[in-house]
Amino acid sequence: MTHSTKRACDACHRRKVRCNSSHPCANCSQAGLLCTYDAIPQKKGPKGSRAKVISELRETQKQSELAHMTRNRIHGVGSPPMSPTFYRTPGLLTLEMIDGCTEFFFAQLFPTMPILQDEQLRQWIADMNCSGEAYCLLASLSSFVLIQPGIEIKIGEGADGPAGPSNNTALGMSLLDEALRVRKAHDYIENPTITTIMTSFFLFACYFGLNKHNTAWSHLREATASAQILGMQEESYYLEGYVKHTSRKRRLFWLLFITERAYALQKHRPLTLHATIELPKIEDDPTISVAGFIYLVQLYHPFDDTFIGLWNKSRSDCSTIWLARLQQQLTQALPVYLDVAESQAADLRTSQQWLRTMVWQLSIANGYLSSNSSDSSMTFGYPIEIAKDLVTVVGKFSKHSMEVHGIGLIEKVFDIACTLIDVMSCVPIESRQFEPGPRDYLNQLIALISTLRGGESRYLPLLKAKIEDTLPTAISSVKHSPTLNELSGKMDGVKLETYSNSSNSSPYSTPPYTQFYPLA
Repeated sequence: MTHSTKRACDACHRRKVRCNSSHPCANCSQAGLLCTYDAIPQKKGPKGSRAKVISELRETQKQSELAHMTRNRIHGVGSPPMSPTFYRTPGLLTLEMIDGCTEFFFAQLFPTMPILQDEQLRQWIADMNCSGEAYCLLASLSSFVLIQPGIEIKIGEGADGPAGPSNNTALGMSLLDEALRVRKAHDYIENPTITTIMTSFFLFACYFGLNKHNTAWSHLREATASAQILGMQEESYYLEGYVKHTSRKRRLFWLLFITERAYALQKHRPLTLHATIELPKIEDDPTISVAGFIYLVQLYHPFDDTFIGLWNKSRSDCSTIWLARLQQQLTQALPVYLDVAESQAADLRTSQQWLRTMVWQLSIANGYLSSNSSDSSMTFGYPIEIAKDLVTVVGKFSKHSMEVHGIGLIEKVFDIACTLIDVMSCVPIESRQFEPGPRDYLNQLIALISTLRGGESRYLPLLKAKIEDTLPTAISSVKHSPTLNELSGKMDGVKLETYSNSSNSSPYSTPPYTQFYPLA
């Protein structure tokens, strides 16, 4: 009987390490090398530096791949799928790009998503050439930042021209594809980690920004399910380890908690996470400010299975008292003065008004509103009050502080505007001279959506259709409203001058880290 002799792959043979002769083998999978068996066996020689050898192998494979891609471009041939799937595309995720994207994330998005630490980030960067988890996390994070509408991040000169919004978006989508392809080589479903959960979250955020909501939802569920597999819903999970590290994990759980509820309200999805652990504590990590993040958790905390069940029409056991109490809780959820970053204050104030609108919509859907109610939150005209509060607070923020939140914030403003339009169509409006009214609030909301990047192209046409369908006489009757008159014309090239909230009129040249933002 003959027995097949196991043979080491080319890379393992070159590195002088034991090979399990799989295809790809375990060593190549771990090191991110292309696993081949093409070399002709040679006689054994003296051992060299394994670290030096693996560096030489990576460089050789990178040069070979670049040459292959160049030949394909010259001959007009598309690059075939990489094999094996875990092999990184040379030159795609550069240190310069990571630096630019992470700098933007920490400066603008970290207060709302405080799940990264500088120390851990440096470790991921150091490990990205030998760790698929680290590589996918950095690729998905960079993709998320680059896909944000209109965001300009200086990442240096690329092969196809200078960095810019359009190039950044295309590059972000390439990184998204890269992260999805590379992570296929890792069993992150059966063996999830904090890193793979964050990767799933950033993939969700990417697809949300691309308006691919089915795919976005699948990645969000992937993240929440992995969190439950790890036991992050149990307080005992956070008892071991350094407080600084466990605090970051706790913030990740609550970020998933918030995101799942916001998405459940937007897309009528069910919940999987519940408020089963303690909130983050400010003293757990003195190096960062989490006060604003805790406020955000408290805003979404009341939206439990009961509310979402009512929202998704799987139950009907609510009452006027319960809904009025929820409205009062939301109104009082934030202090008059917010001692947080400007961008975070913009997100908090907008989210607060949006959640008040969602509760009102549930109230009217279940027949609990009345024209004679002593509680204004249980009347048909309450969205007018909400719109007034929103236009009052957003006038205090710079345009940039709102744009950094991307499509998510614009969609909330859009929901509030649509609800206001519905109310204006059926509720008698008292006209008071020298005082702003619903038409003025609508005018300002339209202008706000128009001026925010991504708003004019996606949501302004929808608002136009909503107004024409619900308020057919509004555009022709409001002669003094430039915004509504513009809206009745062509959508391309609309210039709205009635809304003063812009980067030029803002008192902030750059968003300060700490500032007071009053409610009124």
